Amino acid sequence: MGLLKSFFTNCANPQGRMGRAMLRFMNLCHAPLTNWGLSLIDFQDGWTMLDIGCGGGATLRRLLKRSKGSQVYGIDISQESVEKASKFNAEWLNKRVFVSQGSADKLPYGDMKFDLVTAVETVYFWPELPACMKEVGRVLKSGGSFAIMVEVVDSDSKWTDLCEGMTAYSPEQLKKMLDEAGFVKTEIHRKKPSNATIIGMKP
Repeated sequence: MGLLKSFFTNCANPQGRMGRAMLRFMNLCHAPLTNWGLSLIDFQDGWTMLDIGCGGGATLRRLLKRSKGSQVYGIDISQESVEKASKFNAEWLNKRVFVSQGSADKLPYGDMKFDLVTAVETVYFWPELPACMKEVGRVLKSGGSFAIMVEVVDSDSKWTDLCEGMTAYSPEQLKKMLDEAGFVKTEIHRKKPSNATIIGMKP
């Protein structure tokens, strides 16, 4: 149990050998949730997009493929993640894919830069989540969308015991926070057994 907990503690901030293993795990295991969540978005060509908590970089590649001529930015608190995501997208790095280290509560981007912001299996670890949502709103263009994808929706989940610093939110809680942060037309989409995608639009 100790080794398992050590492995999953790397969810929040992957580091070292165990962190690299976690990033490979994320790229593989988050695929079904991510592909389903992205299928709910009406992508347009030429978009500028941001994935917060980009982990191993697989979501960056998926975003790139869905918008011809797009630019995709990824940010993660973990330097290990930045290195992995950069290698995973080496073909397009610093051309159409841009990866940097940073936190959701202080995004290093100008106002109204992005058409879409995604967050896959990461809001559990964000500090002061309502404030982070307002920060996402700041970097989104008017009419841009913020898509949150989660698998853990139960606060009594075993995952909150395994992953240090993890807080699980219900889709309804996330929708309420988006509404309070100024997003409009917020929608909850569900897929069994517990996948949820919550999408809000910046007015």
